[in-house]
Amino acid sequence: MIGSASVVMFLLFVAATLAISYWAARRTRSSQVFYTAGGKITGLQNGTAIAGDYMSAASFLGITGLIFLGGFDGLIFAIGAFAGWPIMVFLLAERVRNLGSYTFTDVVSMRLEQSKTRSVAILSTVVVVILYLIAQMVGAGKLIQLLFGLPYEAAVITISVLVLAYVTFGGMLAATWVQIIKAVLLISGVTILAFLVLWNFDFNLENLLSSAVQEHEEGTAVLAPGVLFQDPVQVLTIMVSMMFGTLGLPHILMRLFTVPDMHEAKKSALYASAFIGYFYLVLIVIGFGAISLLSGDSAYYDEAGRMIGGNNMTAIHLTSAVGGGLLTGFMSAVAFATILAVVAGLTVAVTAAISHDLYAEVLCKGKPNPVQELRLARITTVVVGIIAVLLGILFQNENVAFIATMPMVVSASVNFPILFLSLFWPGLTTRGAVCAALTGLISSVALIVIGPQVWVSVLGFEKAIFPYDYPALFTLPLALIVAWWMSRTDTSDRAAEDRANYGRLLATSELGKEV
Repeated sequence: MIGSASVVMFLLFVAATLAISYWAARRTRSSQVFYTAGGKITGLQNGTAIAGDYMSAASFLGITGLIFLGGFDGLIFAIGAFAGWPIMVFLLAERVRNLGSYTFTDVVSMRLEQSKTRSVAILSTVVVVILYLIAQMVGAGKLIQLLFGLPYEAAVITISVLVLAYVTFGGMLAATWVQIIKAVLLISGVTILAFLVLWNFDFNLENLLSSAVQEHEEGTAVLAPGVLFQDPVQVLTIMVSMMFGTLGLPHILMRLFTVPDMHEAKKSALYASAFIGYFYLVLIVIGFGAISLLSGDSAYYDEAGRMIGGNNMTAIHLTSAVGGGLLTGFMSAVAFATILAVVAGLTVAVTAAISHDLYAEVLCKGKPNPVQELRLARITTVVVGIIAVLLGILFQNENVAFIATMPMVVSASVNFPILFLSLFWPGLTTRGAVCAALTGLISSVALIVIGPQVWVSVLGFEKAIFPYDYPALFTLPLALIVAWWMSRTDTSDRAAEDRANYGRLLATSELGKEV
């Protein structure tokens, strides 16, 4: 257990966020407000919330832990993730906001046959969100376990109950404001932490890196690639997964609909890029600071020589080393806030996929009962919370940064191809989109399962069937090829209509407007 300061700040944050949920619940009287906060969030507010969504437990806890283990190699995940944001700003944000109402499924189905396209997009959204939830629940469980000394299972259940309270009653409005507050606190916290780390080395980055080299068992190797990932193909497929997976994350794309127009959507992505870029730069200092200041210090290791709480808790232990109990309490509460807010956003995304995309648009043909739709959204929230608990327990011993890349693979293999092609390729047909989505989904999930991270680490087999953890380098091109071939060979009447729809949307400025 870390101490009373952590517990007090943790409880203060929980009380504050529950108050936000109560405030939001009084304003959530329709499905539009539940899904998109009524479309009244400004670009700066939304950009901060998007950054909050992305600066998750996997980023703060997981990447710091990976840098502590492997130095430079821990940055590969951050570099890949950040590389996708310029594309989001300059290529996707305006068009996505133009075509959608609530979810990215609205966008990909705009010019294609609604029921089939929505069905595969819904399936992909659910898989991506559930996989992403695993990383957040593992990080949350480990943190609460360390804070209160609770059993891991009880910690995960506690997280789920709190998130259910936020989302069930407050919807996207509550999730957005929790994200904004959490993003400001997290950026402030990591800035203070990095400042204190540099203070220990006279604000000289060279001294910090030299100390890390001396303390780490790999020596100078931590400053170059190769400690964690010796195979360049593994590095490339991680980069592809992170870069293109970012562009297809349902809960990120969904935030583009919370602003009033395209201009604010683009501003949202621009602000998010700035905040996220700064955050990852600061993590470099924090990660190498952890190597320098924690290595060999018995206060942070158990009798077997393992870090207390696991490597996912490296950032929290570093905070204790440089800032004492008060800063540790603050950063623990911020880390917890990070997880709560991300899980809330993910839950809203999967809830919208079921209640809006499936129930309202597919089953009710766009004419749902508003009361029934909102009720279904809240029931779905509870079901998702239960699933998140079960999977969080199953994956409890895995690094959260590793786990969080699994949904990126599915997103890059399914969501990005059909989103990109629907926006920019006139030749895409419903058959091409559906076949590509199913190909990307089945191949990515199958290869993840038979890869080292699941087949060996989780399921306990001796050797993986597929050699790479994250197969997007192979599954993304496969999905694109299938989409191209199935669309080019599609001579049906529906295909002709799909191609004509692109021209009509362009002519009516839905795709052509660039503000």
